[in-house]
Amino acid sequence: MSADFRSDECVVCVYCASSSACHPDYRAAAYRLGELLAGADCSIVYGGGAVGSMGSLADGALSKQGRVVGVIPEFMVELEWEHPGLTELRRVEDMRTRKHLMLSQSHAVVALPGGTGTLEELFEAITLKRLGLYLNPIVIVNTRGFYNSLIELLKLSVTERFMGDRHMSMWQVVDHPEQVLPAITSAPKWPADAIKFAAQE
Repeated sequence: MSADFRSDECVVCVYCASSSACHPDYRAAAYRLGELLAGADCSIVYGGGAVGSMGSLADGALSKQGRVVGVIPEFMVELEWEHPGLTELRRVEDMRTRKHLMLSQSHAVVALPGGTGTLEELFEAITLKRLGLYLNPIVIVNTRGFYNSLIELLKLSVTERFMGDRHMSMWQVVDHPEQVLPAITSAPKWPADAIKFAAQE
């Protein structure tokens, strides 16, 4: 990324929603996460939006003088969805490029509650980790129990042998933003040769 992250810099990719119509607890959790990541000297890379959990995340980090890099497709800029106060805003051609740039230089992924876009990003990260193409921690923030059904579905995919038991360690689930950094730190190391057991037989 043109943000030129230092080799020793903590960079956390955060997936979150642009909805302002959802319960305010979701935006409060996003704001708090931004504060905590900035306080830990972790840079944030996210989707670049100004509203909903996206805007709250950025505002929380910026309130603590954190570094926030947004990655946003040109069509969203044309709609004036971008946050005006970011450390850097990367304008890219499309959603695919956005996702790649957000993930490729991060040291961890954090998924806050969100809609189809957030879920797609989360599942892409999990899929790449399963294949050994992304080895870093993935933390799911289960605000208001939002991800309860998804977690049960993932467990069912293991029960039905679409995934193995070891795949359940690809992600960590926490209830509160304060638990995110400890979850990142304590996440089990994922093997680079994970593709060898990616398929169930």
